[in-house]
Amino acid sequence: MTYRLAELTTDEAAAAAATGAAVLLPVGAFEQHGPGLPLATDLVRAERLADAVADELGGAAVIGPSVPVGVSPHHLAFAGTVSLRPATFLAVLRDYLDSLARHGWRRFLVVTGHGGNNAALDVLAQDLLRDRPELRFAWAPVTALAADVVAAMETSEVTGHSGEAETAQMLHLAPDQVRRDRLRPGTTALDQLEPLTRLSRSRYPALAVGYDQLSPDGVLGDPRRATAADGRAIVERATARLVAFLKEWPEG
Repeated sequence: MTYRLAELTTDEAAAAAATGAAVLLPVGAFEQHGPGLPLATDLVRAERLADAVADELGGAAVIGPSVPVGVSPHHLAFAGTVSLRPATFLAVLRDYLDSLARHGWRRFLVVTGHGGNNAALDVLAQDLLRDRPELRFAWAPVTALAADVVAAMETSEVTGHSGEAETAQMLHLAPDQVRRDRLRPGTTALDQLEPLTRLSRSRYPALAVGYDQLSPDGVLGDPRRATAADGRAIVERATARLVAFLKEWPEG
C-alpha cells in the first residue's frame, strides 16, 4: 500500500483526507555537500525519513509533495547550488498547505533535511497561527531529532555540513550516491577558522557567513569517520521520535 499522495487517485486522496491522516511534507535543499555527497542530500534524507514514518503509521499519515529546493544563500559560492528566497520558500509551502486544507487535511508536519530552512519554517508557523488557526502545523529537522546519537558519533570540534552525521545517513539511505573515494576532512577545528568565521560558530549573537568562508570545500567535520551503522541509528531514532509524536497528536 502506498502512502504517497502522488501515487493515489483523487478518490483515494479524498478518502485519505476523510480519515484525519496527517500530511508529511519533506523539504530539502539543492546545494553543495562537499566533494563526496550529492546536491540533493538534504532532500534524500527528508524523503526517506518521511517514507519510514508513513510506513510505521500504516495509513495514519500520508506523504505530500516535496519541496526540493530550500533557503541556501550561504552555499551559493559553490557550483550547482540553487537557493530560494525565504519569501519564495514560504509562499510555496503556504500554497501547498492551503491547497491540501481545501480538501480536508488539517494536520501538517514538515520534515526538513536542511537547517537553513528552519528560520523560514518558524515564520510560517507564526503566520499560520494568525491566518489559519484551524490548521495544526509542526516541523522538525532530520538530524536534530537524533541529537543524542549524533553527539556521540561526532568527534571534531567543528561539525555539521557534509560531515560525520550527514555522510552516515547517506551511507545508510543512499550508499550508491556517496563518492567514498572523495570523502575527506574539511574544517574540523576552531583554530582553523579566521576570527570572523570563528564567531559565526557560536549560537548567539547570530552571525551569518558563507560556507566558502568556513571551509574551502564546504565540509565541516570528517566524513571519513561516518559509517552506515551510525546512519541507521540516526534514522531509526528520528523515525521513532516522529512516530511517537504523530501518535499523540490529536486529530481534531
